Amino acid sequence: MNTRMRILLTFHLSFFTAFAVNAQIPDHIYQSNIHSVKLHKYGDIYSYPVLALNGSDMLELHFDDMDADVKNYYYTFQLCNMDWIPANIPAFDYIRGFQTNRISTYRHSSITSSRYTHYQANIPERNSFPTRSGNYLLKVFLNDDTSKLAFTRRFLVVDNKTQVAAQVLQPFNANFFRSHQRLNIGVNISQAQINLFSPQDIKVVMLQNNIWGGAQVIDRPSVNRGNYFEYSDEEFTTFPAGREWRWIDLRSTRLMSDRMEAMNNRGDYPQVYVKPDGERRQQIYVYYRDLNGIFSIENQDGNNPYWQSDYAFVHFTYIPPGNQAYLGKNIYIFGELTNYRPDENSKMIYNEEKGVYEKTLFLKQGYYNYAYVTIPEKASDPYTLEFTEGNYWGTENSYMVLVYFRPFGARADELIGFTRINSAFQR
Repeated sequence: MNTRMRILLTFHLSFFTAFAVNAQIPDHIYQSNIHSVKLHKYGDIYSYPVLALNGSDMLELHFDDMDADVKNYYYTFQLCNMDWIPANIPAFDYIRGFQTNRISTYRHSSITSSRYTHYQANIPERNSFPTRSGNYLLKVFLNDDTSKLAFTRRFLVVDNKTQVAAQVLQPFNANFFRSHQRLNIGVNISQAQINLFSPQDIKVVMLQNNIWGGAQVIDRPSVNRGNYFEYSDEEFTTFPAGREWRWIDLRSTRLMSDRMEAMNNRGDYPQVYVKPDGERRQQIYVYYRDLNGIFSIENQDGNNPYWQSDYAFVHFTYIPPGNQAYLGKNIYIFGELTNYRPDENSKMIYNEEKGVYEKTLFLKQGYYNYAYVTIPEKASDPYTLEFTEGNYWGTENSYMVLVYFRPFGARADELIGFTRINSAFQR
């Protein structure tokens, strides 16, 4: 295992250990009746939840309670450090106003066969907003009791003190030249007005397609020119490129879309059968527009997507090469639809009789991106796309670059720089 992989694995282990202790796993649903959680910028269903400190931007929160009754849901937010460990700071030091707020906007589903209650909120409210930059964990819970967590979601608050520039390039390393992408990052702190004792006081975190589980962390620059830092070491800035995400269009339960093999409305919920998928790593690369792994709640039947959309049992099938199970590996459905988490909820089951992997997910009408990943059965290696999707350097991916700084004597990391970049190479 090379140095980069060891650092990445150490980051993963410390990440999950910390949250096991604090019982606050990010982007996690604790209650089985909660479905279709979405947190994004107000009015932009495809965006990542990022707020400017002391700005006027807002976030939209949407989720469904399948119990179809009315409950008293509340929310608060927890300031976290760069590694998502909760900061050792009392809430009144980073929340101005009420510490918890009730979610008072809800509506029962209508003209659907699915019964649920849809809740929504605009965050932050005027009477409760963050006063520090950094990583925040939105926590939704029952009856104003924080021990009764329903789910958590990440969001970011940025105090743009730095100028961040980024570029996506092909790696120089011949082993990665045709399969990976590398970032070249420049950070200018000339206008930041921060007391920097060492270049290592600045930390840079890079994410591909909003996936925190694969985040890369750099704690020292490759080049330091006074107030300008450059991060270009391939060992720490290289990502497997993957391929364009697979998709399933569930925006209508009346008409079949291009990726549906069959659909019926017998029973309590529609049954949707996705056309079987196969391995793609030997296929010729084909570019098409995708959502880079996320899903959107949409409805093409002319109804409101939030409370007039049905749920369906969606059946996925993956055909391994030669209809033989992957030896020593488990395969998972990966994407925002499974919270980017390879676990028992996303693990596919091998059907020996048919020679295929199968998995059924309970999904709301919308448009979904997904991929297949593998993890060794008896190893702690991270997930990989290598055996199912393959990697091609020209794949279109979205990258997010975050710059953190902790002042001397401070108890939390500040998020002082942010940028997004796309790897849409000249075609």
